[in-house]
Amino acid sequence: MRMVWALICLTLLATAPASRATDYPTRPVRFVVPYVAGGPTDVLGRLVADYLSRDLKQSVFIENKGGAQGAIGAELVAHADPDGYTVLFTASSVLELNPMLYKKLSYDPDRELQVIAVVTDVPSVMVVHPSVPAKTIPEFVAYARQNPGKINFGSAGTGGVGHLSGEMLKVMAGIEMTHVPYKGAGPALADLMSGHIQVTFETLGTALPPIKAGLLRPLAVSSSERVPDLPDLPTIAESGYPDYRSTVWYGAAMPVGVPAEIVEAIRASFNRALDDEAFREHLAKVGFPPQRPRNAAAIKEFVDADRARWSAIIRTLNISLD
Repeated sequence: MRMVWALICLTLLATAPASRATDYPTRPVRFVVPYVAGGPTDVLGRLVADYLSRDLKQSVFIENKGGAQGAIGAELVAHADPDGYTVLFTASSVLELNPMLYKKLSYDPDRELQVIAVVTDVPSVMVVHPSVPAKTIPEFVAYARQNPGKINFGSAGTGGVGHLSGEMLKVMAGIEMTHVPYKGAGPALADLMSGHIQVTFETLGTALPPIKAGLLRPLAVSSSERVPDLPDLPTIAESGYPDYRSTVWYGAAMPVGVPAEIVEAIRASFNRALDDEAFREHLAKVGFPPQRPRNAAAIKEFVDADRARWSAIIRTLNISLD
């Protein structure tokens, strides 16, 4: 009899994880955004969370944990219980750039986090306050050379793509600009519109509304090709700096150790979103060109290639933030 009960208990233990994974999610899922509210990661995260809430028939809510160039939010997720109910929704810089720029991090994105979805890959738009008398990149470079030390460029944080985009232009154009880091793109954009800083490299979705409202002047886009939303706006590459290219992808990661069945369940929900034409059109309309669904192997290939590109840029610029 004891043998029978032992076999029953072993069977229950063996089948319990599969059962829990099949039922996932049975309670609300937390999306940790490692920046303050109002920036592109937050805006996109809320759009994705809304879709997943309906698709998974369970609440998916945003929790903003800004600061330390995204490290606070990333550490929270990396060290969370790997039960599938804590997800990092982030810009790629938190996973790719921070480990290249800082010798000491409170989290290890390679060992503690796994990317489960890539939602969009977004170029930046170089935008200036209307007080800057430049309408093109050559005019801006000439203005910067005539006014050394007088131009401040803001970013969502030290070491992020916005910061590196400005540093790249400084090196390639041989100009001086002072970097002003913020705790997110929202505060940087607010200070740009009020004239406290003169320039930022904003993601397309964040830059479009103030550009269309005439509050900011776009000079160029950071991608290798022009963007459909601003077809008359040249790229920085075609404005005299052919090697210039800077984009940032946004997606989701979970702690290593989450059961494979749960990872696949939430990845499938992301992929259904990226296959939904209405959702895709909504993302594109607000400046987030949607990616196509990817499986785990394709995600790894994409992330590895992007990491290699930034590694080459950082080595060339010889940037370290420790």
